[in-house]
Amino acid sequence: MAVVLQVDFPYAGPWGEAMHAQMADLAVSIAGEPGLIWKIWTEQPDSNQAGGIYLFQDQASAQAYLDMHRARLAGFGVPQVNAKLFQVNRPLSLIDRAPL
Repeated sequence: MAVVLQVDFPYAGPWGEAMHAQMADLAVSIAGEPGLIWKIWTEQPDSNQAGGIYLFQDQASAQAYLDMHRARLAGFGVPQVNAKLFQVNRPLSLIDRAPL
């Protein structure tokens, strides 16, 4: 069953195009993560937060990525990572045009 991972954390920037320029290699790396179907990058400059919404093929892939991502962010000096895992209700999501 597909699993959504929602992550956010404190982030001081850069934002927008500057973030794209700085993070493009990381995005390519994330695209190769086992079980990842897609990621939406999120940013909120007004509150200094960034993160992402991910869709994984299964719970094990999502949890493995979350464990690795928390360690990576800790290495970048990010003090706290908020995360939630949700199972996807596919039939209802398809009605509402989810990209599954």
